[in-house]
This record gives sequence, C-alpha cells and structure tokens, in this order.
Amino acid sequence: MAVPTAYRELVARECGNRLVIAYNPFESGSLYLYPEKEWQRVRDSVNALPSTRAAHRALQLKLVGAATPVELDGNGRISIPASHRSAVGIEKKAVLLGMGDKFELWSEQAHHAQIRQTIGDDDLSDHMLELRL
Repeated sequence: MAVPTAYRELVARECGNRLVIAYNPFESGSLYLYPEKEWQRVRDSVNALPSTRAAHRALQLKLVGAATPVELDGNGRISIPASHRSAVGIEKKAVLLGMGDKFELWSEQAHHAQIRQTIGDDDLSDHMLELRL
C-alpha cells in the first residue's frame, strides 16, 4: 500500500518511516497503523493491564499479540501482511484515515458501511453534544 504523499514527510520525520500495524480491537474491518513511539506507549499501557481479566486478555491478544512492524520503502509503500488484510476484508481497495496519533486502514466496504451508519440521539454522549463541529 502506498502511503499518501501528504503523510510521507510526517511519517519520516515523526517515526523514521517505521509504523506498527495492529488489529483494531473495537471495530471489525480496520487496522491501526501506529508511529513506532506511539505504538510503544500503547503497547506498554495495554500490557500493563492485568491479563487475568478476559476483556484485558482479549485486548492484549488483538492489539499487541499480532502487531507487526513495517517500514516505508523508497517509494513510500508498506506491505500489509496477508493475514491482516484477510482478517479485516481488505481486498484490492482500502481507505487510509489520519486519526491524529495513528492511522486507521479500512476495507473499502467496511468504511462505506461506517459512513452510512447513522448516529442516533441515544448514541450521543454529553461530551459529543458539547462539541462545536
């Protein structure tokens, strides 16, 4: 996958072209791509959770257990492991979203479904209602 030109300089500067790919433990259809330093922070905080709780262990397995380091090549591309692509349904097309501290890589179908999903009034938190968008 080619990292968009707009992000390449940022990735080179912030993490020396090194990213870590992990499963999104909260939503199917996407992967997280972390800059290396951010990944280390996330990994350490997740691994610090007591693994005796089932929810913690599941998070550790999904997020940390299958994490894979990758590096941008000279053309700004990274190789997404086939196991990761298959698990989230990425076939030929994918959507890369910049989310501030990480990227999210979505299968095209899952991304379209996410866009079509309507947020109902019951889903809005008090914090969301205070946002000025």
